[in-house]
Amino acid sequence: MADLLDGLSVEELKRRLVEAEETLRAISEGDADAVVVRAANQDAVFALAGGDDSYRAIMEAMDTGAIALDAQERLLYANAAFCTLLGCAATELEKKGLFACLDPASAATVRETIAQAAKGRHQTQFVQAHRDGMRHLVVTAAPLLLAFGNGSALTFTDVTARVQAQAAEESARIGRAVMASANEAVIVCDRDSRVINANAAVAGIIDTDPIGKRFEDAFPLDFPIGSAIMHPDDLVALANDGHAVKGLEASANFTDPPKDLLVSVAPLRLAGEQIGGCVITLIDLTERKAIEKRQALLMRELDHRVKNTLAMVLSISGRTIAGSADLADFRTRFTSRIQALAATHDLLVDASWGGLNLPTVIQTELAPYVSSTGPRLLLRNMDRSVSPDVGIAFGLVVHELATNAVKYGALSRESGIVTVEGCLRDDRLFEVVWSESGGPPVAEPSHRGFGQTLIARSLKRGGNTGASITFAPDGVVCRMILPIEG
Repeated sequence: MADLLDGLSVEELKRRLVEAEETLRAISEGDADAVVVRAANQDAVFALAGGDDSYRAIMEAMDTGAIALDAQERLLYANAAFCTLLGCAATELEKKGLFACLDPASAATVRETIAQAAKGRHQTQFVQAHRDGMRHLVVTAAPLLLAFGNGSALTFTDVTARVQAQAAEESARIGRAVMASANEAVIVCDRDSRVINANAAVAGIIDTDPIGKRFEDAFPLDFPIGSAIMHPDDLVALANDGHAVKGLEASANFTDPPKDLLVSVAPLRLAGEQIGGCVITLIDLTERKAIEKRQALLMRELDHRVKNTLAMVLSISGRTIAGSADLADFRTRFTSRIQALAATHDLLVDASWGGLNLPTVIQTELAPYVSSTGPRLLLRNMDRSVSPDVGIAFGLVVHELATNAVKYGALSRESGIVTVEGCLRDDRLFEVVWSESGGPPVAEPSHRGFGQTLIARSLKRGGNTGASITFAPDGVVCRMILPIEG
């Protein structure tokens, strides 16, 4: 170099120094397309535009964010696409550095990706906060050889749209699976009220395919007066306006047999909260309504029976007082009769108030005195059932007969036998004969007690029904004519 400068004036040296400084500035700022270096034999041309500057132009034109870092994580280069992805200005990025512009979790992910890239190119997906919402980014890191050491080349690709599309597809898949597995009928309509989807449960309501039909044509529901819904298309109109309706009862009189339905409708909200139609659910209430009607009937029946039972208790109380010698006698007689009444009620509860089996009533009332399987109680042709009212009265009659038999009749001796035999009189009347044998001689009482009155009156249900008692010398005989259920 000293040989080249020999013979040059100070002014020439200053001029060449200025040119060298200008060349370096142009190179560093990217203003120079090429550098020509003159040599003794020939000039050497270094085309800068075909090297780093061309690469810079390509990077700036890319949609993918690109940056370069040195070994100390200092920012060497960042293209415009990266600034857009990050949502920050280039000046802010240069001032703060890359990691200060990332949230802590993202910064940790990028650092880990750079560390992994020491073994070769490495890629990681992460989520970064952005002024327009969360962004899903994929960072790819690769080693970068610099003139003054090692660094890292990073590219950032925005995959938010892809992730959202996958999430939407998965959500739609889950929605379809939920619809398919739902027990309730689910119908999806567009804004014009046309059915665009329906699950399998819809077949339980209608036997035709509703797809493509208008909802009001496929499901001409009848709504109760005062519900504010006059027609099925009102449901769709409400949903199109963004309103939801829940638990509205309606009648499907177009089905055979007619059905009671519980109807709900909600807007079908698409991306951006745009309403694209509605989702309608139909729940079949027919069975539940039938149960409710049966429960209401049972409650009315229970109310009726409770009143009848209380009236019967009052009657038993009054009659027992009239025929009792003293308070102790009243207590014994009244308690036993109420217990007999309670035992028959227990049988009715077990039978869900559906009727009473005659052998069961007899065995229950005589259980304190004789075994139902022993030789002292004989039941013949008694497998019949009667209504609850008749069963209660029959239980009280059997109780009075059993009490009398224990005190004065066949059950007062070990040799005594009670025989209860049934005979069908016609298709609705059944005769029961209670007869005692093996007991002490029987004589007709000198006065008519409450027990005889109860026996004579309790089973009277019109026609030929009722009961009569005969005090034969060999034992009491009671004939009862009962209306039967089957």
